[in-house]
This record gives sequence, structure tokens and C-alpha cells, in this order.
Amino acid sequence: MHTVVVGTSGVTASDVLAVARGGARVELSDEAVAALAAAREVVDALAAKPEPVYGVSTGFGALATRHISQELRTQLQRNIVRSHAAGMGPRVEREVVRALMFLRLKTVCSGHTGVRPEVAQTMADLLNAGITPVVHEYGSLGCSGDLAPLSHCALALMGEGDAEAPDGTVRPAAELLAEHGIAPVELREKEGLALLNGTDGMLGMLVMALADLDTLYTSADITAALSLEALLGTDKVLAPELHAIRPHPGQGASAANMLAVLKDSQLTGHHQDDAPRVQDAYSVRCAPQVAGAGRDTLAHARLVAERELAAAVDNPVVLPDGRVESNGNFHGAPVAYVLDFLAIAAADLASIAERRTDRLLDKNRSHGLPPFLADDPGVDSGLMIAQYTQAALVSEMKRLAVPASADSIPSSAMQEDHVSMGWSAARKLRTAVDNLTRVLAIELYAATRAVELREGLTPAPATRAVIDAVRQAGVEGPGPDRFLAPDLAAADAFVRDGLLVAAAEKVTGPLR
Repeated sequence: MHTVVVGTSGVTASDVLAVARGGARVELSDEAVAALAAAREVVDALAAKPEPVYGVSTGFGALATRHISQELRTQLQRNIVRSHAAGMGPRVEREVVRALMFLRLKTVCSGHTGVRPEVAQTMADLLNAGITPVVHEYGSLGCSGDLAPLSHCALALMGEGDAEAPDGTVRPAAELLAEHGIAPVELREKEGLALLNGTDGMLGMLVMALADLDTLYTSADITAALSLEALLGTDKVLAPELHAIRPHPGQGASAANMLAVLKDSQLTGHHQDDAPRVQDAYSVRCAPQVAGAGRDTLAHARLVAERELAAAVDNPVVLPDGRVESNGNFHGAPVAYVLDFLAIAAADLASIAERRTDRLLDKNRSHGLPPFLADDPGVDSGLMIAQYTQAALVSEMKRLAVPASADSIPSSAMQEDHVSMGWSAARKLRTAVDNLTRVLAIELYAATRAVELREGLTPAPATRAVIDAVRQAGVEGPGPDRFLAPDLAAADAFVRDGLLVAAAEKVTGPLR
């Protein structure tokens, strides 16, 4: 099994995906263990002094003014975890919790938190055992970190609360730790706070969304090319010299992808006088501009994620010179903004795909295709209601595009008087990514059927390969009305699993 070694300088997006989705094992580097021990010495020295130090010998948040005596500090750390494990609502997905745990371990191993090496090792042991704490949907405001989600994970380290076993059953964490020979940790000064104070949940969801959207933006270029072909559009608008004079990188990449998919098609660029029409509609002609802007948004979000993956987010932090300083680095604004930005871009990509689908189904705008691509219009309804489903998905995505990060609700007796809502931004982005996959699957379903209805005209080799692959995947072609939901589910899986991109790339080579 693949192993990810965690050092002091952060991790990569591929590391997060390997642990969260691939079940990779986690090991601590010797460098990380040494850094953990050195930072712990600093915390222990401060804990022995009579002067109060925030997070070490004081309360937290609005209660930070109280100096806590040594005999109560273990109880203090245990209490902060118990009291902050206050999440409610549905369970969060296993991959999100694993990403959150791994990213918290990444910060702990930086040597800036003051956590003992044995606590970090126990975090790795839980991941390696496949024990996933139960985390709930609601409880994070994205400031002072993802407090409730991280607290539920810390609770499992203490042998308390519930967790999911490797077989998917939910049981008391104490039982699962005992079965795997993992001793619960007894937290000491600062350790409870250090386990709760990070942007790890929202960052993990950002990393996974970026991976998914990479595939979906390429998928969108392919479905747009199929729709252009089915509508007998022109590929002249995809010429590289046109995109060179407006040099947005994403736009150029999307146009190049579409041009590669449409190479040697007999359906494009030859039928403009048949309608007649001067230009294709915006949803066809401007596909590279819209998808390209989304690609550039991905690039910006990836830069933010890379910076956050290299960060050590905690408060207070242990600095190399031995100081322990309070800070505001736990605020989730940098991550929250790009999570919202991605939801906006995804909604617009879905919106333009739905407009192309609607055009394919409308006999007045489809340039000779039967109404709703039906076999016997009137007797058959064809894909009429598939477009309804697509429209409902797009409508929800527009609602999800309303930024969470523009909101703030004060907490902790006005000590935490401005929060990022980054966790909420991440949760709605996950729904938006799922919906975008479904929207593109419906466009794929409609466009492949429409191309096949253009009898006597030969599609491009790449689009022919896509049609053949999607039919082999169980998505049926033109014909009388049938139960559509299974076809749409198969098309969704075809897009979601990357099979659409793989089918096109067998002809085009790697797409951008």
C-alpha cells in the first residue's frame, strides 16, 4: 500500500487525495518527530512558569482571562474537546473526515503546535487503522478553525464518542481503539486547543473539489464539442489565432480541447448556409470563453490551496526562536473565498451546458433534429423531462453560488466577532460539483443521441469513440421512449469516473 510520509514543511494535494480517497498509510518523518519534541519542550517550560500563557495555562476564547492551575490543566484540555464536539446534523463523508484528520496531523508535525510526538503518532494510527470519527454537518463557522468537526476527531483520540470502523459500522471509539491496540491519549497543556484550531476541513474539501473539477472541465469541453457537432455548428471559432488575441490561458486550453475532439468531423463548418445562420448561438460559440474562465478560477484556487497546504495553522504557535505567540492565522477567509468562487464558476458552466441541451431538443433551433430527439414525436416524449431534471440541477447550483463567505455571524461572546463561513462554502461546493457532473451527463446523453440522428454524416473520430464507449457503458442510443433514469445514472457514472475523458483521449491524446 502507498505510504505518505509527513514532515515539517507541509504536504501536497496528491498526498491528501492518497490518504482521503486512496486509504494510503501515514508515517511521521524523523524530522517531524524531532520538531514535535523540540516544540513540546518549549510548551512544558512555559507551563511550569507562574505567568499565564494563552492556550497553555489559560482558558480559551472569551474565557482566556482565567489563569488555570496545574492540577486542572489536564481537565481543561479534556473539557475543551468534549464541549467543542457539539456538531449536529447528518454525518460528513468518510473521505472528508480522513482529509481533515490528515491535514490536522500535517500542521501538528510542523513543530509549531507544541503537541507531543505520541499524540501525533496516535493520529496517524487512527488513519492507518481505518477508524473514522463521526463528524456532523453543522458546527463550524470557519474561524478559530473548523472547531466542532476537529473536536469530534480529537474526541476519538481520547477514546470517546463514536467512530466508523473499516467495515462501515458505527461503534464507540473506545471499542475500535482497543481492537486495534491503540491507547487513548490523555491530553496535556495546549494539546486540546492545537487539535481543534485549523482550516483543515474546508481545505480538504477544496483539494478534493479541485481534483474533481479538473476532470469535469475537460468533460465539459468534450460535451460542448459534441453539442456543437450535433447542431451542425462551425469549429472556425475555435481557431487558435482567435484565442491568442485574448490570451486567457483557460480559454485557449478549452478551445484547443474542443478543436482536438472535433478534428475530421463531417458535421462541422459545412452547413451554415442550410439554415441559414450567420453565427452559432452564444452557448455554442462562447463555450471556450465560459469554460476557460472557470479553468482560470481553478488555477487561482489551486494556488491558494498550495499555500494553505504548506501552512501551519494554529493559535498560539511555537516560533523557531522559542516564543509562543497568539495570531489570527486560523481565519478561513483565503480558503472560503475560493470555495465560493469555484461554486460560481461551476454554476455558470452548468448553465451554459443546459442551454446547449435545450437547443438540441427544440425543433425550431436544432437545425433539423426531431422535437426532443424523440423517436415518434407526440407518441414519444424523448428527452423532454431529462432537460427538466437538468434545469432543476442548474437552478439549485445558482442558489448554491450565493457566497457563504460574504456572511459573518459573531460568536464566543463577541470575541470571535468576524468569521469566514468557509466550512459552509466547502459543503455547498461539494453539492455543486455533484450537480455539475449530472448536468454534463445529461448534455452527453442528449448530444450523443443527436449526433447519431444525423444519418449520413460522419462524426469526428473522437466523438465516435465517445459514443461507442458510452453505449458500451450501458447508455442506450436513439429509440422509442423507455425508463430514462437508469440511462441517466449510467451517463452520470461515465462522466464521474473519468470514462468520458478517457474515451476521447484514446483518439486525441492527452487533453489540456
